[in-house]
Amino acid sequence: MSATASWWQTGIIYQIYPRSFQDSNGDGVGDLAGIIARLDYLHSLNVDILWLSPIYPSPMHDFGYDVADYCAIHPLFGTMADFDRLLAEVHARGMRLLLDLVPNHSSHLHPWFIASRSARDNPRRAWYIWRDPAPGGGPPNNWLSHFGGPAWTFDEASGQYYMHQFLPQQPELNHRHPEVLPAILDCMRFWLDKGVDGFRVDVIGELLKDPLFRDEPENPNWNGVREYQRLLHVHTGNLPEVHGLIRRMRTFLDGWNDRLMIGELYLPNADLVRYYGDEQGAECHLPFNFQLIRASWEATVVRRLVDAYEAALPGHAWPNWVLGNHDQKRLASRVGSRQARVAHMLLLTLRGTPTCYYGDEIGMLDVPLPLTLMQDPPALRQPEIAHLVGRDPQRTPMQWDASANAGFAAAGVRPWLPLAPDCGAHNVARQLGDPSSSLAFFRAMSTLRRAEPALASGSYRSLDAGQPDVFAYLRGDPGNALLVLLNFAAEPRCPVLPLSCAAAELLLSTTMTPPRRVGLSPLVLAADEGMVLRLPVAGCVA
Repeated sequence: MSATASWWQTGIIYQIYPRSFQDSNGDGVGDLAGIIARLDYLHSLNVDILWLSPIYPSPMHDFGYDVADYCAIHPLFGTMADFDRLLAEVHARGMRLLLDLVPNHSSHLHPWFIASRSARDNPRRAWYIWRDPAPGGGPPNNWLSHFGGPAWTFDEASGQYYMHQFLPQQPELNHRHPEVLPAILDCMRFWLDKGVDGFRVDVIGELLKDPLFRDEPENPNWNGVREYQRLLHVHTGNLPEVHGLIRRMRTFLDGWNDRLMIGELYLPNADLVRYYGDEQGAECHLPFNFQLIRASWEATVVRRLVDAYEAALPGHAWPNWVLGNHDQKRLASRVGSRQARVAHMLLLTLRGTPTCYYGDEIGMLDVPLPLTLMQDPPALRQPEIAHLVGRDPQRTPMQWDASANAGFAAAGVRPWLPLAPDCGAHNVARQLGDPSSSLAFFRAMSTLRRAEPALASGSYRSLDAGQPDVFAYLRGDPGNALLVLLNFAAEPRCPVLPLSCAAAELLLSTTMTPPRRVGLSPLVLAADEGMVLRLPVAGCVA
């Protein structure tokens, strides 16, 4: 890593789901003014980069990921003046702002698709993916939607099918047409000229599809549950030629000073690292690495995936780690409330840029909902597996205090999704008054990360801890080495470390005990405890 690290390498990314963060006008939906009102809280977390899920005009079939206008603000969230103020207030606090970019598909109500659908000879027809029915009738091939059912919808007026990998209200843009990417770049220009610091690009690896529209092969390992997984999606994602498209996006972005591009990708290491780019050109600054979300929460498993990812990174690549997002079960629901602190210590001490999800800093849990209260399209389209694919439980409103609606919305207002039953006892205000709370720990950990160059930009090396439940690693160099010890077990563990020093300085524990000098042999990690320790300068690290 260079002596002068970029802001996106040393900073912490914090994802805000705007609908659920803070309602300011009494309609039960979060908005931009609400985010502005909570900026001081966000600043106090020591997060540096705020990423907003879509705030564009949309019919909200997929809650904003069906964009009807890429260069405007949905009235539900406020006005362009509200956005300009938000951007100015974020920058005034020394933070950065990222927007979601959704270039793979638009809303069916976007003017581009309305024109495309109007006639076969309309100039915008080829901006989307249209095909004739199969010879015997029906969809052109066997491609499937992520949200259940075929990836094709028949248009009666024109006699053709259009493609959608998500909802029928989200038609796929045809990025093989020479005018489509320039149109998306124009939309990026609009926000970059305003001063937005970059984009998280939705499903970036699926922008191109097989030009021959071949059937996708059956998945021999399908478990018979989720229909989308019945096929191997070799013709609708991760095509080799998509890299040329992404290089053009990156070249365009680099025309503005010091902006960031993150790509949403769920891929194994060998494929994922290709999205950094190569000698042919740069691509994503950060191809999202979701391995911590999908990992079995065991020390040996986590160590193995961290080491493998580090080994797979090209020399020019900067790592990143993600613990949660709007599409995945919440952290504390996945690993348990006690291990959530261990997970946050892991996230904020690994080498690379960390991404956090709103509410995880206070240990928010998924909120189970009956089908009658669910709003998420995958759940409603596949009710038999709604509990597996529904994303509403992790999108519920932020829990601010013990007042009506947990401070998310005024009393008497019905929030767009129900609040957690325990929100009166489990909220920001309550944890602010508790020096041992999850929030206090998150702030202490983020403060330590900001203060220690070894954590922000130092090297990484894993260690054998002599205990299968303990993940141990070093950050920094021998002259400034920090030791991280993470106990994944619900019982105490005594790691046996390959270090020659007898003691170290405890900087922070997940138990929030005071800093002190501790012996390394023996060293007892309490159940579900993580520690960050400073090693002596000399004679400790081989």
